[in-house]
Amino acid sequence: MTIGIHELLMPTSASANPLIPAVADIVWSAVVFAILLVFFWVKVLPSFKKNIDARTEAIEGRLAQAEKAQAEAAAKTANIEAEQAEARAEAAAIRESARAEGAAILAELKEQASLEAARMTETAKKQIEAERQSAIISLRAEVGALALDLASSVVAQNLKDDKNASSMVSGFLADLEKDSKKN
Repeated sequence: MTIGIHELLMPTSASANPLIPAVADIVWSAVVFAILLVFFWVKVLPSFKKNIDARTEAIEGRLAQAEKAQAEAAAKTANIEAEQAEARAEAAAIRESARAEGAAILAELKEQASLEAARMTETAKKQIEAERQSAIISLRAEVGALALDLASSVVAQNLKDDKNASSMVSGFLADLEKDSKKN
């Protein structure tokens, strides 16, 4: 049977195919291949597997760190947004408080101005009334003096004559005008 296989694999030299190697070459090549395969299987492949596992673990570790960093960044972003919202609300409250305080101050100032105006008006009214009373008293005194002057003039002159009475009234009015121009 070996001859049959050998003949099949190794035909006669006349019909030999140059592309098919000799049986001995195929056997020795298979043995070397098996030895190299076992060597790679036992020595090299575990080392490659170890390196690949280490790289996989490193990549997974970095991915976990990246996910953790991303989660922390998202948490910080949410925290910052919450702080910004709180700051905006606080600023709005401060603005509203300032507006209310400004309105209260404005109302207080208006009230003070009103009171001051009322006080000044009252003082001016009192002063005007005092001056009016003073003027009335002064006018009464002057009118009394003028009436006395007129009466003495009337007594001094004879009023029986209309010409005399008319000239006396004209003279009296002229004296009044002179006195008013002097004052």
